[in-house]
Amino acid sequence: MYINATGYYVPEERVPNQHFFELNGLTSEWIEQRTGIKTRSKAKPEENINTMGLEAIHDALPKLPYDITEVDLIIAASYSPYDTVATAAHVAQREFQIEHAKALYLSSACSSFLNALEVVEGYFAMGKATKALIISADKNSAYSNETDPKAGHLWGDAAAAFFLSKEQVSENDAEVLEVMTQALACVGKGPDGVHLRPRDGGISMPEGRDVFMQACTYMPKNAVELLEKRGYTIKDLDYFIGHQANLRILKNIAKHLDLPEERFLQNIEELGNTGSVSSALVYAQNEARFQKGELICLTVFGGGYSTGACLIRY
Repeated sequence: MYINATGYYVPEERVPNQHFFELNGLTSEWIEQRTGIKTRSKAKPEENINTMGLEAIHDALPKLPYDITEVDLIIAASYSPYDTVATAAHVAQREFQIEHAKALYLSSACSSFLNALEVVEGYFAMGKATKALIISADKNSAYSNETDPKAGHLWGDAAAAFFLSKEQVSENDAEVLEVMTQALACVGKGPDGVHLRPRDGGISMPEGRDVFMQACTYMPKNAVELLEKRGYTIKDLDYFIGHQANLRILKNIAKHLDLPEERFLQNIEELGNTGSVSSALVYAQNEARFQKGELICLTVFGGGYSTGACLIRY
C-alpha cells in the first residue's frame, strides 16, 4: 500500500493558555508544564470536519499523480462528526464528483486514522478497491467544555487528507510497510477514561492519569513490535510521530526508547491535541523534510481504549 499525496488544513485562530485562567483557574505556566501546550488551533463557528476535510483535500490535489475521480474508496475518520448522515466522505464524493467510490464514516477515538488505514488495506487485499482517500479531521472545539479543569484546555481543531493506492503509482510514493490497530477496552480504566457525549457534557477525560500511563506503555510498544516484525530495531527509525496528546508523553517515550528528541516530530505546542488527526497531521506537515528511504513510525493511543501504529518507508 502506497501514500500518493497528503494535504492538511489548520484553522488560523490560536487560543493562548491565558484564555483559560478565568474559565477554569489554570495558569498558563501550569498548562504548559503539564501538557507542553502553549496555544491551540480553533476552527471558526461555520467550520466543521466536512469543510476542513475539503480544504485538506484541496491542499493535496496539486501533488496527486492521478485524477481524483479514480478514487474508489473514501473513508472519513473522526470522533467529532458534524453530520452523522451526510458524512465528510459523502460530502467529498459529491464535491469532487467521485461517482464510483464507496463512502463510509469510521470512528475509534484517537486511533480513527490508523483504523481507517487498516480498513483501506483490507479493501485493497480483497480486491474491492485500488485507490483510496482518507479524510481525517476533528473539531474538538464543537464539543469541548473550556471550564473543565481536567481537559477543557487541551483541544485543537484540524484536518488531513491521505490518498493511497494498492500499487505504486509514482516514484514519489511512500510505502506503508505495516499497519496495526487494537482495541484495549479491557485495559486500565478502558471506556471510562475518555468520553464524548454530545448531549451530556461533551468531551471529558475523567481518568487522565490512567490515559497518560497507558499511552506511555502502548505507543512505544507498538512501534517496537512493528519494527521488529520488519527486521528493524528502534535505532533504524528516522522519525517517531506519536499521538499529540501531551508533550510529556512524547518525552517519556523518547527516554524509554533511548531516542534523541529531535527524531520526535510534534505540533502540540502550537496546535494542542487535535484528536484522531494529530499523527496524520504531523506527517503531512513534515512530509517535505522526509528523504528517500527514511523510516517513519506513526503510533497512537485513544479513548475506549484503542491503539494503533504504522510503519512507513518514504
